[in-house]
Amino acid sequence: MESMMTQYKQLKLNFNKELAELLAAKISKVYTNFAKQEFIHKVENNITDLELKQRIEVITDALHEFLPSEYKQAIKILSQILGPANKNETGMFKDGYWLMPVAFFVEKYGINDFKESTTAIYEITQRNTGEYAVRPFIVKYPQEMLSLMLKWSVDNNVHVRRLSSEGVRPRLPWAKKLEQFIIDPKPILPILENLKEDESIFVKKSVANNLNDILKDNYDIGITVLKEWSKSKNKDTRWIIKHALRNEIERGNSEAVEILKNTK
Repeated sequence: MESMMTQYKQLKLNFNKELAELLAAKISKVYTNFAKQEFIHKVENNITDLELKQRIEVITDALHEFLPSEYKQAIKILSQILGPANKNETGMFKDGYWLMPVAFFVEKYGINDFKESTTAIYEITQRNTGEYAVRPFIVKYPQEMLSLMLKWSVDNNVHVRRLSSEGVRPRLPWAKKLEQFIIDPKPILPILENLKEDESIFVKKSVANNLNDILKDNYDIGITVLKEWSKSKNKDTRWIIKHALRNEIERGNSEAVEILKNTK
C-alpha cells in the first residue's frame, strides 16, 4: 500500500502545464480553432496544490470549456488524439496516463449520449482505462451496459476484456460503489463466467478481485461460484480461485481452505 501511495503522489505531478501543452498540441492538429494558450493558462492557473483527481477534473473542465459545446462534436475530436492501442498489460498509471482527463470527460459530460460515449470508452480503455468512466452508465443504463460488457468479455483485446470485469466490480477502489451489485451480484456472473479461463494475468487479477468484492457482501453467492469453478482442471481458473480467496484464507476460513485443496 505504501508503494502505491508513493506512486499516486508522483503521478499527480504529471498532471501539470506540460500535460496541458501535450493535449493542446494534439487537439490543435485535428481542431484548428482550439484556443491553445487559453487552455494551457486555464490549467496552469488552477492546479496548484491540488491532488490527482482534482487536477484531472481541472483539465477535463478546461477541455469542456474550449472544445465545442456539443458533446458529440467534442468527443469526436478527442477520439482522434488517442493514438495507437497499448500492446502491454499495464494499468492506467503507466502507458497512456495522459488520457485520464479524456476518460473523465466521457464520465462527466457524456452520460446522455450512450452510443458515442460507450464507443469512446471502448477505445480509451485500450490505451488507458475505462473502468471509472463506465460506472455512471452502468447505473443509468443497467441492462444496456450489462449486455455490452458481456459482449466485451469475449473481445479480442485484453484491455477490453479486463474492463468488462473491472468496470462492474461492486467495490472498485477509488470509485463510487455499484450498489445494485452489492445488493445482488448475480447479473455480473455471466461476465465472469466468460473470463474464468482467460490466459491474461491482467484479466485474471480483475476477475479474482471482482469475486473478492462479491465475497464481502454476498458470501454465499461468491463461494458457490468458486466451489463450482474448483471442479475445473484449467490452470487459469485455478489461479483465479486462489487469488479470489486470499482474504478468506488469511482469516482462516475452513470452507476456503477446502476449496483450495480441491484445486491443487
